[in-house]
Amino acid sequence: MADESKQPNILFLIADQHRPDFLGLNPDLAVRTPNLDQMAVRGVAFSNALCPSPLCAPSRASLAAGRRYPHCGVINNQEDYPLTQPTFYGMLRDSGYHVAGVGKFDLQKARAQHSLDGKAFIREWGFSDGIDSRGKWDAVNSWDGEPHDAYMAYLHRRGLAEIHLQDMARRRSKAYAETSPTPLPEAAYADNWVADQGLMLLETFPDDRSWFLQVNFSGPHDPVDVTERMWERWQDVDFAPAHANDQFDAETHERIRRNYAAMVENIDRHLGRYLDAIRARGEIANTLIVYTSDHGEMLGDHNLWAKSTYYQPAVGIPLIIAGHNVAPHRRFDGVVSLHDLAATFLDYAHLTPPDFLDSRSLRPVLTGTTLSHRPYVTSGLIRRGESWHLIYDGRHKLVSIKGQAPILFDLEADPWEDVNAAAEKPDLVAQLQTWLDTALQTPEA
Repeated sequence: MADESKQPNILFLIADQHRPDFLGLNPDLAVRTPNLDQMAVRGVAFSNALCPSPLCAPSRASLAAGRRYPHCGVINNQEDYPLTQPTFYGMLRDSGYHVAGVGKFDLQKARAQHSLDGKAFIREWGFSDGIDSRGKWDAVNSWDGEPHDAYMAYLHRRGLAEIHLQDMARRRSKAYAETSPTPLPEAAYADNWVADQGLMLLETFPDDRSWFLQVNFSGPHDPVDVTERMWERWQDVDFAPAHANDQFDAETHERIRRNYAAMVENIDRHLGRYLDAIRARGEIANTLIVYTSDHGEMLGDHNLWAKSTYYQPAVGIPLIIAGHNVAPHRRFDGVVSLHDLAATFLDYAHLTPPDFLDSRSLRPVLTGTTLSHRPYVTSGLIRRGESWHLIYDGRHKLVSIKGQAPILFDLEADPWEDVNAAAEKPDLVAQLQTWLDTALQTPEA
């Protein structure tokens, strides 16, 4: 049995651009995620989790700060996380945790050059140790004949940088439609390298302190690049085309979705490796395990790709939590936000979240002591003259776009969000708009 008086260890895996329906839990898609499926059996799967903003830097800043998007200090990918703003990482470290992380943090995304060892800003963000690396496109875009982040430095040392740069240039020209395998060997594939770095860090953790480990995968972010092994495993699997898309034929959509599913399966495989490593340390009973993503991926639905929009595949995220002091065999359909994890982690660490956080702990939901969490969640994006915000109560989603009439979706009647129901429900639009205005103006939960 876990020692309830001890601060639990926390394993936190966060993908990049994993849409919420691409899980083995979804009977309508042939996705293979056996480790996540088992997590759901041993814990809680959240069916209505949203990101604070469907863009990397602001979503991850909201998570780190434990604050809604308008109050997190990062509006878009052209801004860095304010180093004067506290993070839940620092709060855990100050309480005695050994706090570590690897992969793509995106807390200094606007900065062109990162350190080759990945240590720049690690301590400023609140970590004890870690290796920060850039995302897929940021890593290759920063190349100027020399590497400027830890992953590209690794490829450079192995004589693989130019091979990777040429492959990514080829994929850039064809966007998602280029689905052939990467020429990189298995160990050099970005997510495999990130996973290995985290497992090596785990081996160095002190035995006399609780630990927090965040593993930031690059996938299943575009381009849909996979290794030869990953590619081969999905060649006979069928996927339906994207919803309301006239850009590609059915075969192309199928190939794209095969690779996307392969990236998700690969991350699930690494989850299994981490669980095995924690069991080998004898710590599985006292470890909280969390899997999620920073935002979703449109994957061609509504003729849209990647993120940055208000549709559910982009703002929705998978969220599964299991382990220490989590009631098993539960699905939670209430609305929750990614930034609620900040207060959740602090709560499980026996720390009181500061009043300036508008994050709400999920611990009462996870222990089964409550059946409700929030009445609504919000999300939004402001960039290049574009400004929209949404509010979602678990069924109805109101989208408020600057300079345009409101959009209302009823996801129970219209799960694909094809029909604007605002004209039929003016009273509901007015109520949701009032709640949204309040949420945008005040940082309190």
